[in-house]
Amino acid sequence: MPSATDLIQQLPAAFDATAAADADCTIQFNVSEPMHVLIRSGRCEVKRGTAASPDVSLTMDDADFVALMTGELNGMTAFMTGKLTVDGDLMLAQRLTQWFEAGKLG
Repeated sequence: MPSATDLIQQLPAAFDATAAADADCTIQFNVSEPMHVLIRSGRCEVKRGTAASPDVSLTMDDADFVALMTGELNGMTAFMTGKLTVDGDLMLAQRLTQWFEAGKLG
């Protein structure tokens, strides 16, 4: 099973630039090794560490994050059961599933 860090690093390969064409944002992933993703001009770039001012921050333990990103855990279920904490733009967080193809992760 891939780690949370592995999956985050794979996000550019799973990115659907057409779906996120109008996006200009920073997404913070607070997992065991914090990382963030910059989405700008139809491109997705992964950076290690904490972003200075992310548009949205997602906090999860690694196992739940892996389950979420591989489609085994529903995002709304994770949020409602406290497995996922979202700080910032909740609407942006909901759009993420449209921008990344879970089948290309893992």
